[in-house]
Amino acid sequence: MRQCGTHRTATGWTPIQHATGGKLSHATGFCGESDKVRIASACLHFGEEPLVTAIGGSGTIFFTGCTLRCAFCQNYQISQNGMGTVVSQEEFVAICLRLQDAGAENINLVTGSHHIPNIAAYASAAKNAGLVIPFCWNSSAYESIEMLELLKDIVSIWLPDLKTLSPTLAAELFGARDYPETATSTISWMIEHFPLKISDTSSSENARNTATEQRSNISHEKITQGVIVRHLFLPGRFEETAATLEWLKQHADGKAIVSLMSQYTPVPSAEYNAQRQRALSAIENRFVNKTEDCDLRDLIDAYAFSYLFYQELSNDTSWLPDFARVQPFSNTLAKPLWHWSCGHIHTI
Repeated sequence: MRQCGTHRTATGWTPIQHATGGKLSHATGFCGESDKVRIASACLHFGEEPLVTAIGGSGTIFFTGCTLRCAFCQNYQISQNGMGTVVSQEEFVAICLRLQDAGAENINLVTGSHHIPNIAAYASAAKNAGLVIPFCWNSSAYESIEMLELLKDIVSIWLPDLKTLSPTLAAELFGARDYPETATSTISWMIEHFPLKISDTSSSENARNTATEQRSNISHEKITQGVIVRHLFLPGRFEETAATLEWLKQHADGKAIVSLMSQYTPVPSAEYNAQRQRALSAIENRFVNKTEDCDLRDLIDAYAFSYLFYQELSNDTSWLPDFARVQPFSNTLAKPLWHWSCGHIHTI
């Protein structure tokens, strides 16, 4: 598999340019990034699984770059188009502490696999500076065990994807034929080292905040340690989801939470270049339909997982992020704290 900061892998994908206007240096890896940590946005996010957002929301920090090239990525502006700006360790610590002060339940590190050594150092500094809420690692699970060991004493909550078990589909859609082998190994490591711990927050001070209580998806339980494995159903590829759920039933049921997502949403067609269009021919680039939704529900019932989240079917596109805006999400979904175009902390 690819490691962060190594030579660019020859996959046919066009090297990206940084949104800041600077050209990529010779030291840039396949992820599109150098050894400088760049982020695009930080906010209180209420769109994660209820156990993650709980009452105060998840303090999400979105990193620029990615070790994969998912053709359907809804965060393509930052994962593939280079939108973001460099942050120092001191700035990162300040963002974490401000999210904590704003009521975040955790610090949710989104797509930082290519910067693990730096993030480990930054996160340790945040803890030393007074951060007490847990770190959450939100990634594609395309990481080596060696890198995860650097996070072992820092991260408590793990939100890995398990996108597919098909090497062929992984090569076509993500540019990584070895994704299934790597991801299943990574997720097994997470489950082995981090048993589930869920706490009741109903008696907390925040639970009595009537303004917060207006959110319909509020949870009075929150995860403080453990693994939530996410799988996004790809339209027209029911067999891929069936195989993935079979693996999760055997290896994760009772030890981790499963989150089956039906939110596949085509991004605006103008954002698809020729390479992405070719890759997307491996699936049906459309919304999930009602028949597929019923089939997925039947599959869930058949497997009877001990703890599983499933999204309600929707063809709403209003939640799609736009990281060119200071508020990338809707106002009901997130409260922005920091944005790459401003480079300073906002009041939330």
